[in-house]
Amino acid sequence: MKQYWELFLVFFKIGAFTFGGGYAMIPIIRNEVVNKRRWLEDEEFVDMLAIAQTMPGPIALNTALFVGNKRFGFKGGLFSGAGVILPSFILILLIAVLFTQFKDNTVVVRIFKGIRPAVVALIAAPLLSLGKSAGVNWKNLWIPVVVALAVWQLHVSPIYIVLVAILLGIFHFVYLKKRINK
Repeated sequence: MKQYWELFLVFFKIGAFTFGGGYAMIPIIRNEVVNKRRWLEDEEFVDMLAIAQTMPGPIALNTALFVGNKRFGFKGGLFSGAGVILPSFILILLIAVLFTQFKDNTVVVRIFKGIRPAVVALIAAPLLSLGKSAGVNWKNLWIPVVVALAVWQLHVSPIYIVLVAILLGIFHFVYLKKRINK
């Protein structure tokens, strides 16, 4: 039972002390499960992250469920999922009760404006290490740049990006790899 509570506490800590949502949690989750605890290898984490992004639901929860399930099956997934969700649930409940009283307070408004750039940095920082783990280099750097621009500037749905990537991956594997093996 101790191992389940360890999962819960690791993800509770991540959920409680990470601001900026799921993408800001990724480097912290990676640090905990890959570097500190060695529950996953780095390549395994990147693969799991790719799957977590394609699944419906919050990426932090999907990631926690994958890690918990990999460690201790369904029950592990429940404990890690509850751990990552509970801090947000408690915080949102408190905000719903208290924020309406303070939403026009200039100090509160300034605090939230100050947090925004830090959140952007927390989301941007893991891109370098995740890109390196995913095999992004100077030769293929154009791919994430084009994808980011397509989503940001052209408002292309990430669903279409994922579907095209799957089709290109299948094409690459089936046709180009078989050609090399001949």
